[in-house]
Amino acid sequence: MNRKLKWGLALIAVIALATLGYVIAGPYLAINGIRHLVAGKRGSELPLFVDFAELRASIDPQIRERIARGILARTGSSQRPQTIAEVVELIGKPAIDAIASPAGIDRLLVGDTLRPAGLAANAPFDPLASAQTRFESASLFTASVPNAQGKPLVFEFRRDGLSWKLTGLRLPEN
Repeated sequence: MNRKLKWGLALIAVIALATLGYVIAGPYLAINGIRHLVAGKRGSELPLFVDFAELRASIDPQIRERIARGILARTGSSQRPQTIAEVVELIGKPAIDAIASPAGIDRLLVGDTLRPAGLAANAPFDPLASAQTRFESASLFTASVPNAQGKPLVFEFRRDGLSWKLTGLRLPEN
């Protein structure tokens, strides 16, 4: 092999390894970006790391199903399905919109939802700092954080090209 070809192949290998490293580091960069924006009270910049439309689509069925289950548990199956659907829509839409917003992400990470029981409300706490993380596939990365009751809330990050964004939440079971 001639010298130019060796250098060309070496350059291609370095670029490929750097790209792979960046893709692997991507979800960690997104998590840290979210942490720093929330800590710096710069929620308006969260769309850099959060796809709010995808987040809304992720939590919508989970919240609606929980509300419907709660209604059925209290009223029994005597209610018409249309009535239950209307009540779920009335209650669910504002809750979903509130969670899937910069202010909702801020409240989730700063408020008491993920703060361990017994930790003082004024004590500094960053739930994503100690998240259990893993790649579930080449384009799905999860970060699990226990809520105040110790049940896992899973943040889902999806890859879009070379960047990663928070696109979903798996809410803890009741």
